[in-house]
Amino acid sequence: MSKNPQTMGRREALGTLARSGALLMTAGTPSFTTTKALAAVVSDDAKPLFRIGLVTDLHYADKDRSRSRVYRDSLEKLGVALAQFKESKVDFVLELGDFIDRARDVETELRYLAVVEKEFERCGTDRHYVLGNHCVDTLTKAEFLSHCGQRKSEKEAFYSFDHGELHFVILDACFRADGVAYGRKNFEWTDTDIPASEREWLSKDLAATSKPTIVFVHQRLDVGGHYGVKSGPMVREILAKSSKVLAVFQGHYHNNEHKKIGGVNYVTLAAMVEGAFEKKHNAYSVLECFPDGVLRVNGFAWQKDWELRGTASKPTVRSQRF
Repeated sequence: MSKNPQTMGRREALGTLARSGALLMTAGTPSFTTTKALAAVVSDDAKPLFRIGLVTDLHYADKDRSRSRVYRDSLEKLGVALAQFKESKVDFVLELGDFIDRARDVETELRYLAVVEKEFERCGTDRHYVLGNHCVDTLTKAEFLSHCGQRKSEKEAFYSFDHGELHFVILDACFRADGVAYGRKNFEWTDTDIPASEREWLSKDLAATSKPTIVFVHQRLDVGGHYGVKSGPMVREILAKSSKVLAVFQGHYHNNEHKKIGGVNYVTLAAMVEGAFEKKHNAYSVLECFPDGVLRVNGFAWQKDWELRGTASKPTVRSQRF
């Protein structure tokens, strides 16, 4: 039996984890680690406090390929990612939006969601969902969340929670600039916003925690234009002023990218949907969280590793890890 190209070389891939980079907390965060201390904190035998499995932009749908997007293949790609997450013993898994692609009607979109959710629940641990514009193209937010593994305690699409020594924030940018929530094909994908009420909640949430924080959102907070959240500058100001946010992880753009603004790292992750599975196209990552606010992003296939140190940051471009 021929080996699956996505799982070949896994032992070698795991051996490179210790050589990937780190992301330091911004100055002013309670347990700030200096750059000089970095080597000791993330030495080869350093053990993370916990690990998180990350995927984004699966766009799963039972429909034919469109340009570089191979919708059906995302199901098999997700299976490969979940196998890696199990091997890495992640504490929870988080998808950053566009879990499914758009459909003509509610029934079809719910069918897409049922199929990919059945695979996703095989991760065997807590799952978190960031809403993407495609998730609520036809469905309402309540319909999407009620048909997936959203924890019952989370009544909104934006919420926060603590895990160990860190605080996590899930944001919802699926609103039009006039404040109307996405759903039932009532929006253009370029019209994305985080309304004032959610920004107020975010400010209060960050003020209430003493822990270093990681933020997750689908649409980008670090750019303007088609891919950017219209209120992005206001959200960035809230994050920077808190002096507690280590990083923001985003999807939507489908490509690897990093920016540092106001002391906060903005990491855009690659999309899983791009390319046919048999051609070894995939993208997912394991985020390792170390003591003193150090993070390490271990990317697989087209997802890059990231070496991010204090105010200086440089992505590592290396051979793909399958």
